[in-house]
Amino acid sequence: MTVDAVGGLWRYAVALGEQLKKNGVEICFAGFGPAPRPEQVAEAERIGRLRWFDMPLDWMVTDGHELADVPKAVAEAREAFDAHIVQVNLPTQAASLEVDVPIVAVSHSCLPTWFEAMCAGEENDMLAWHRRLNRTGFDNADAVVVPSGSHAAALFRTYGEIVALKIVHNALCAAPAPAPKQNFVFAAGRWWDEAKNARTLDEAALSAWWPVVLAGSARGPDGSETGIEHAINRGALPYDETMALMAQAAIFASPSLYEPFGLAALEAAASGAALVLADIPTYRELWEGAAVFADPHEPQAFAHAINHLAGNPPLRQQIASRAMDRSLHFAPQSQTAAMTALYRELLNTAGAGRTVR
Repeated sequence: MTVDAVGGLWRYAVALGEQLKKNGVEICFAGFGPAPRPEQVAEAERIGRLRWFDMPLDWMVTDGHELADVPKAVAEAREAFDAHIVQVNLPTQAASLEVDVPIVAVSHSCLPTWFEAMCAGEENDMLAWHRRLNRTGFDNADAVVVPSGSHAAALFRTYGEIVALKIVHNALCAAPAPAPKQNFVFAAGRWWDEAKNARTLDEAALSAWWPVVLAGSARGPDGSETGIEHAINRGALPYDETMALMAQAAIFASPSLYEPFGLAALEAAASGAALVLADIPTYRELWEGAAVFADPHEPQAFAHAINHLAGNPPLRQQIASRAMDRSLHFAPQSQTAAMTALYRELLNTAGAGRTVR
């Protein structure tokens, strides 16, 4: 299974790997991008073997030719680990991947669908090669997995039909340890990513009745930094500290403009927080009836939604209870069962072996 140490993909891979290991599946990680921290290495090695390649992630380069050696490295890792299945968590990694075992390509997000949400109608030079490599990766895979119907729809709009596409919802890694709720709003994300929309939440903090606390890096891989002036910026925190803060927050907010799934919202729901979410298709799909929605382009709409819950404890508790109930739909056992069934199906279909393409 390919992995990176930068964002939410790490938590996805570790959580799924832990559950698969309990089911008797041996996991070997092939890492790409910036090197993992020592605690991440230890975390991965508690689950299985880990090999790291000093090669870039697709969203960190400006020319697709810089990724030419990545599929070769994935094939090298498969050979070294003698793996029976290859799961790439960036479909571009499957674009010219030549292996004789089934390939599962999981699309957690991609630049063209991000661009559709953020810059509809605009074009840039990178989109063409991203579309080409992703399309080739989808075609070279034996199965394509996405975390939501909304992301599937975005892929169809961008790439056309994708054969053998399957929706498998992400799952809760581990619910934050219970803690008494306190009167503050919490949000977590990579705030350097424009799609996480720090601006709306930062401006909403001016009118919010409760403090708005942000966790997550505001400095991007290219060194640029998102300014946060009104919210309380805790910066990048260890995962355990982030979860501890989340467990204390009575309200969780996410103003994201693009979100193929939104794991932080799930973690907050499981912690008993009331959700204030951007009114975007993914959040409507997953959290309709269990959250308060606000226009992510309107800071005052977000502030109003936050204040509506802050000033109405019975409503806040009702929304929080509904969100917690909904979070149970995204159990690790369900995700693991779906992925294990897919692996078995592909292995049975492969029979004597996959034709190298």
